[in-house]
Amino acid sequence: MSILERFRIDREVALVTGATGGLGTAIAIALAEAGANVACHGHSREADETCERIRDLGRMAYSFSADLSDISQAERLYREVQARMGAPCILVNNAGILHRQAAEHFDAAMWSRVLDVNLTSAFRLSQLAGSAMLERGRGKIINIASLLAFQGGSEVPAYAASKAALTQLTRALANEWGARNLQVNAISPGFFRTAHTEELRKDETLSRQIVDRIPAARWGEPEDLAGAVVFLASRASDYVNGEVLVVDGGWRTR
Repeated sequence: MSILERFRIDREVALVTGATGGLGTAIAIALAEAGANVACHGHSREADETCERIRDLGRMAYSFSADLSDISQAERLYREVQARMGAPCILVNNAGILHRQAAEHFDAAMWSRVLDVNLTSAFRLSQLAGSAMLERGRGKIINIASLLAFQGGSEVPAYAASKAALTQLTRALANEWGARNLQVNAISPGFFRTAHTEELRKDETLSRQIVDRIPAARWGEPEDLAGAVVFLASRASDYVNGEVLVVDGGWRTR
């Protein structure tokens, strides 16, 4: 098999959570361009739009909705994808929410909701998908973390805690499942143009300070994540396990 063939994921079923704009849409489309059929989770209208773009590529795509702050809905999501498209052999845990509030006033209900969506649902979906992958004898799980897995940030304690925990979950699952040909890795995006960074980008002074620190001298575009995702979803990464791949334009080198 040539190296380019190793990057192909033809006819594989991929489940992408949060596939409704920004990074999620870019991830879903990249996987489809590499050959996968994609289950797009998210709000119905946006997920439907992502699916239409994937179908234009000649791949199968269906949209699925679920509130991932409720673990029972995470389970329902997986069962519906399995019933309609088959058991996913690629899982991308991309769904995430962010709540900004000073730590001393941080709302307890929002703390729980952020951790449930960003961490607990990722674990439950990994359990379900991982079990089927282990039976099949192969699989790929990719968790979308954040630079805040390494840095505490400001006024985002729940988000930072959830993303740091997600990287440790990645390593823990990789330790248990790696010998059974199931690779679990994470990607930590830097400063990308997404809804989560809209407030930062509106502040011209802060935005300039951020860009000035990035060696690439620009904000990341969602499509900049495509190569990393396809690599970790494909056979090209069969000996990569438990890694946290930082895609940040060089931010952490400064």
